[in-house]
Amino acid sequence: MSYLFLLIGLAMVLFGAHALTDGAAAIATRFHIPQIVIGLTIVAFGTSAPELIVSASSALRGSTDMAVANIIGSNLFNTLMLVGVTALIAPIVVQHRTLRLEIPLCILASVVLFVMADDKLMDGSMTNLLTRSDGLVLLAFFLIFLSYSYTIASGGRQGGNRPDVDNKTTPEVGETEDVIESIDVLPTPPMWRNVLFFLVGLALLAFGGDLFVSSASDIAYSWGVSEAIIGLTLVAIGTSLPELATSVVAALKKNPELAVGNAIGSNLMNIFLVLGISSTLCPLQLGNVRASDLLLLIAASVILWIVALFFGERTITRVEGIILILFYLMYMSFRILVN
Repeated sequence: MSYLFLLIGLAMVLFGAHALTDGAAAIATRFHIPQIVIGLTIVAFGTSAPELIVSASSALRGSTDMAVANIIGSNLFNTLMLVGVTALIAPIVVQHRTLRLEIPLCILASVVLFVMADDKLMDGSMTNLLTRSDGLVLLAFFLIFLSYSYTIASGGRQGGNRPDVDNKTTPEVGETEDVIESIDVLPTPPMWRNVLFFLVGLALLAFGGDLFVSSASDIAYSWGVSEAIIGLTLVAIGTSLPELATSVVAALKKNPELAVGNAIGSNLMNIFLVLGISSTLCPLQLGNVRASDLLLLIAASVILWIVALFFGERTITRVEGIILILFYLMYMSFRILVN
């Protein structure tokens, strides 16, 4: 029954995130909140809601190593498997700005997490712990990231000079916002329906997240493995399904460039926002999450940056996609064997 409850809980979380995001975005539109603000807050939260709910629920239930392992596993999946699978469908052209700023920022986020989490190495402590003060620092990083995203998006809308734009890049944020705003002429659902979607989504997230975490813990015990392993694999893959689905659909629609931005944005939200909130709610002891997991998180971002920068003229080819997938499968296989 644990496997059935796990699937039900995951479905509730995914549908809940979708319903809450749609309802909240529609309500915000009714109150004339700019689309750019909706995109950077409500929609961004919606894509990270599964990780947030699962990690927060894990922390509150005392499964703190699962809370951290979920984020590490999700980010590894996004960086290696999500980008790799998308590149298999269609080669990915990477923007100059992504190479110069966003991937290095993702590397920095992973380094910050390693420094904060590995107290045994940094401070000689007996245990590795993400404290409430660490969580507040991560949330401060999130606010900086949000400010950066808003500045970039606002610059795109205002048609500012963008020296990194060329014919190989994806549509600018401003162009995307114009497309979104053009949809406003369509009839909008009544307010009661938007509020209902929001409340139903919130309820599904709450109950689904608790069911998903409890079922994952039961499976860990039945398999005789640590909760960290379940968090790195089963839970992480489940919560990363929305990002994978979005990237695959984008690749099939001949717009695979979205995959890298999707992966990086999700990774930054996971570290700064999700772990920030979770460790602020409850200090997170890493337990069976190892230093090698944190180091691989840094290495994965570095590998992505090297592949995008030095090979194929800023293009991640199908061969490179296979290499990324193999890195992921090899490490996960090793991690499960050593437990």
